Amino acid sequence: MSDLGEKRDGKVVSRGLYVLGQAIRMEPGLFTIAVGGSILFAVLTIATAYILGAVVGRVVVPSVERGDYDVGALVGTSAVILAVAVGKVAGLWGRRVGAGAMQFRLQARFRREVTRRYLALPLSWHHRHPTGTLLSNANSDVESTWYPIAPLPFAVGTVVMLVVAAVSLFATDWVLALVGCAVFPALLGLNVVYTRRMAPRAARAQALRAEVSGIAHESFDGALVVKTMGREAAETERFAAHTEQLRDALIRVGRVRGAFDPMLEALPNIGTLAVLLIGAYRLSIGATTVAEVVSVAFLFTVLAFPVRAIGWVLAELPRSVAGWDRVTTVLSATGDMAYGSRELPAAGTAAAVCFDGVDFAYGDGPTVLHGVTFEVPAGKTVALVGSTGSGKSTIAALSVRLVDPTGGRVSLDGVDLRELRHEAITGAAALVPQIPFVFDDTVRGNIALDRAGVDDEDVHWALGVAQAAKFVSDLPDGLDTEVGERGTSLSGGQRQRLTLARALVARPRLLVLDDATSAVDPRVEAEILGALRQGAEAHASILVVAYRRATIALADEVVYLEHGRVAARGTHEHLLAEVEGYRNLVTAYEQAEAERERERAYADAD
Repeated sequence: MSDLGEKRDGKVVSRGLYVLGQAIRMEPGLFTIAVGGSILFAVLTIATAYILGAVVGRVVVPSVERGDYDVGALVGTSAVILAVAVGKVAGLWGRRVGAGAMQFRLQARFRREVTRRYLALPLSWHHRHPTGTLLSNANSDVESTWYPIAPLPFAVGTVVMLVVAAVSLFATDWVLALVGCAVFPALLGLNVVYTRRMAPRAARAQALRAEVSGIAHESFDGALVVKTMGREAAETERFAAHTEQLRDALIRVGRVRGAFDPMLEALPNIGTLAVLLIGAYRLSIGATTVAEVVSVAFLFTVLAFPVRAIGWVLAELPRSVAGWDRVTTVLSATGDMAYGSRELPAAGTAAAVCFDGVDFAYGDGPTVLHGVTFEVPAGKTVALVGSTGSGKSTIAALSVRLVDPTGGRVSLDGVDLRELRHEAITGAAALVPQIPFVFDDTVRGNIALDRAGVDDEDVHWALGVAQAAKFVSDLPDGLDTEVGERGTSLSGGQRQRLTLARALVARPRLLVLDDATSAVDPRVEAEILGALRQGAEAHASILVVAYRRATIALADEVVYLEHGRVAARGTHEHLLAEVEGYRNLVTAYEQAEAERERERAYADAD
């Protein structure tokens, strides 16, 4: 373990108490209710010990010695015991309800904060963090952070109980009180040692939970690849190896707990035994009374369980600190996109997007775009053509400000995207990505996304433009059909058309298609792009990443990219005649498409 790790583990108690302090600061009302209930329970528990001592010493023993019973005394003491029991129930209720509400509120609050942070961070940050880790941060790490909240009020009440008990013990019998002075500090010291031993093991187990979650998510998400490539056994083995590491880490946690739990359980019982032995001797020499011995012995008995609450809090601190560190790492992550305050002209006219000397690099990696300059005029269609890795998808992401250029400027209607309000960009531009994502919802829900002002008429219009109206009408429940997780009940082409309709329904002024129709057949793609072009001048400009000649030919201008640079611009016919690289690329695409068409025809014939 590194020096930093040892230092952090050595301070786990103080750091854990800091986390608990933050919880109290955020939920003071619920904490007050929970601690108030706990203190009431603690005081009445101590009172019960002395009431029972008094009953034994002043009612039971005299009655036994006389051979008769004072019914009035028994009824009176029973009423007192019942009243105390009712008070303890009220305290217990306040403690549990307050602590539970506090814990669940904090968990819900931090899940929301983590999720909001995820949404605020740029895509480049998400690319550096596995999905499993992100899921773990928002789920198990948040839960782990606030696990100690449940026993915390009980522990605070127990501290009050110990103070009151210590005063009561010394007031009752100072010799028996010394037993408590030996037992209770020993318990607290043992808990501290336990916590320090547990800290590194709990942190390791928490990290492994994230790894296992990530592998599981990746395997489930890539189920099609796993099955078609015959990788079931390999994935099972990979998952098993990490789960075995998690199992071993949890076993190490369990071993520490198994070693310390018996000692934590035994110490109060040893104290009770010592009280009985010493109390019997002092009773024999007349230095104490039966009532006092009974009260002290019972007090040790009832304290054995509450004192464990302190141990529960300390035992959960390592896990809490590990969760807190992982959650705050997300909450303190930097890289937010700063948005300006400028607005765009009102909707209704197409927007022009301009790239002016744009450079871009992903993180510390090499530059992938070099001085890219071109424009999509208002109401026009521009096609991006280039080989794999030439920067087409990066340009698509820049055009809707999913990322910012490292050099140069991207503007919408003459305004730098960095100067616009976030809502101004999302209201004017829409990106249909290369890989369609469909929510586990109805067709209507996937297209409307609960956006204000979007009704069924708008949904039907968007479906019509996306050439999806017919297949949606053929679904069992039409717009109300549940499409399943990631749209598993739909084909790839149908998913692409739904995501296109989702973008169109907001009537964007700039529509960016990142190879968004690759899964539909050429005829349907031509119909989609034809429908888009017919209405383009009225409300949208189109920037399309294209491969098929028929698609490219529909564009007003083609921007040909090579190695992140604009190699040529012009009409499709001009580039085809004058630029050899462009001609070779488009011809290769055509040949590949023709081969796919022949394969589909053979498959249909079979």
